[in-house]
Amino acid sequence: MGRQKKKQARAPQVLTVDGLRLNLKTKELQNGHGVVHLTPKECHLLATFMRHPNQVLSHKFLMREVWETDYLGDMRTLHVHISWLRRKVEENPRRPIRLRTVRGVGYRFGAES
Repeated sequence: MGRQKKKQARAPQVLTVDGLRLNLKTKELQNGHGVVHLTPKECHLLATFMRHPNQVLSHKFLMREVWETDYLGDMRTLHVHISWLRRKVEENPRRPIRLRTVRGVGYRFGAES
């Protein structure tokens, strides 16, 4: 078995942070109100946040990690996906508690300490 396959075999298939449970295989999120299905990009984006709880992730980092690009000229794709995720992880998406904007930098995922 190659190194890549061993690494994938050991990677967790379920991430749990702040009362949310994300199944990476089925792309299903348990959010306290039930189970919602995520698109592949939503799942990748949320998994990235869940692997870095309470850390500010820059726009550049997220674009590189999720969309595999360094292009930052148009951030609409990122902002739209953040909006979609907030609808699935927040009690009130207009007043986010878990997925917060850090103005001019990026986003931070995790409840206030």
